[in-house]
Amino acid sequence: MAADIQPSVTITEAEGQRVVVCLAGELEAHMALELEERFADPRMLQAREWVLDMEAVIWLDLTCAYALFRAATSAPEPIALHIHGARRSVQHILRDAGVDAIATVNE
Repeated sequence: MAADIQPSVTITEAEGQRVVVCLAGELEAHMALELEERFADPRMLQAREWVLDMEAVIWLDLTCAYALFRAATSAPEPIALHIHGARRSVQHILRDAGVDAIATVNE
């Protein structure tokens, strides 16, 4: 069942200027610190393109969406942010946090 997916944030690919991160489960406020730590990973900071696979995200708390926004906008260099597989409910939260203004968001 989808509800059994444990919350996680995993860098699955880091090649050159591109990093792919898979997010899964219910990402609630208590996960915000882990999100911030993952996005402060040197591989993320060196990349110019972030691809976030959110297909397995069941719920995204507004606090976590803001953590994502802060990470993307405070990167040392401008990044291209692409979000794939986000459910409509997750897209609404991303929009509420302003992430859609700095990213391409695809279902």
